[in-house]
Amino acid sequence: MQNTPVASLVGEEYEVEVGPVAHGGHCIARTEEGRVLFVRHALPGERVRARVTEGEETSRFLRADAVEILDASKDRIAAPCPFAGPGKCGGCDWQHAKPGAQRRLKGEVIAEQLQRLAGLTPEEAGWDGTVVPAEGDKLPAGEVPQWRTRVQYAVDAEGHAGLRKHRSHDVEVIDHCMIAAPGVTELGIESRGWEGMASIEAIAATGSQDRQVILTPRPGARLPIVELDKPVSVMRVDEKDGGVHRVHGRPFVRERSDDRTYRVGSGGFWQVHPKAADTLVRAVMQGLLPRKGEMALDLYCGVGLFAGALADRLGDAGAVLGIESGKRAVEDARHNLADYPRVRIEQGKVESVLPRTGITDVDLIVLDPPRAGAGKQTVQHLAGLGARRIAYVACDPAALARDLGYFRTNGYRVRTLRAFDLFPMTHHVECVAILEPVKKDA
Repeated sequence: MQNTPVASLVGEEYEVEVGPVAHGGHCIARTEEGRVLFVRHALPGERVRARVTEGEETSRFLRADAVEILDASKDRIAAPCPFAGPGKCGGCDWQHAKPGAQRRLKGEVIAEQLQRLAGLTPEEAGWDGTVVPAEGDKLPAGEVPQWRTRVQYAVDAEGHAGLRKHRSHDVEVIDHCMIAAPGVTELGIESRGWEGMASIEAIAATGSQDRQVILTPRPGARLPIVELDKPVSVMRVDEKDGGVHRVHGRPFVRERSDDRTYRVGSGGFWQVHPKAADTLVRAVMQGLLPRKGEMALDLYCGVGLFAGALADRLGDAGAVLGIESGKRAVEDARHNLADYPRVRIEQGKVESVLPRTGITDVDLIVLDPPRAGAGKQTVQHLAGLGARRIAYVACDPAALARDLGYFRTNGYRVRTLRAFDLFPMTHHVECVAILEPVKKDA
């Protein structure tokens, strides 16, 4: 018996009233037949013509782009970038919204995730419901924020640099990226050919004049001779082992935060917004209020950003244990914090390393997990350590809300939550939640 092919609905168009914004940056709408659409390039309250980009007759929901605005929101503006919009670059998905509206919509997503996944109202989370810009990140009206200090370019078959289209391997060739930091733009990546390359990562460090390009060749391709508009170190990604190897120049860039310089190895993680590291360090330290002599954990510690800030505040009698899975990041963290004898960095997954340490109680915990969150098992272990305060740094509201729910069932409450717009023109948002043990009745 042969299966009957399921009819694709890609290309079908529907006129719909746009509902609320949802996690992921799209808005929810329903067709007259009751089909659920996840619509990009729309705003709540608008009436649009939506063209299906993914989905079949049997799909639970369809993905779509708003290709015509029939009744526009007062929050809509013309996207300043010529490469933004349906079927184009997949990066800046909210360029069509006013900056204030972008932050309000991000707040609505956070609130919905907190309620649905953690059972928390904004008031119960100690949050005023606002999403604020990075500290000192204010621009004159109409100016586009040039915040992206790291840009991952894709390269098409002809060697043109561009950016991926949404949920696609196709490349939107560009001649500039409006949100790229000046140091990235000055490299002139878009103005030259990159035959044989699959991708190029361009990095302009905030804490120094360091510039770096990381090349990922296509299988069997030779590296090009790199002649860019500014002095730059060049790395390559090995097609066999995925490692990042030096071609010429330093195999790292130097970033700066909280009056300390951090070495960040090629391919390592550092916050992309130039003011993000300082903004997050201040939020975490203001929430934790470290005391001299305390013991702290910095989990998923990367190159040691929060561990360094903690060590400065805990003093010679204090101690910090950092745990990080990336080998190169651990090497960088140990280098960055070598002048702190009471800081120790262990390599491995948090859920594996932490039980082996034998630590049974701590004063403070910072965790900045990957997008998927820490998870139930790790949260249960952390709650058992009795920390007086925990700072949870999150780039995904859904993962944050799930983990806050786990903390709630393990004896902790959310004291405060702050949300920061560290990714302007996109739906992404960063949060810092401060937790403390629930006081037991006498």
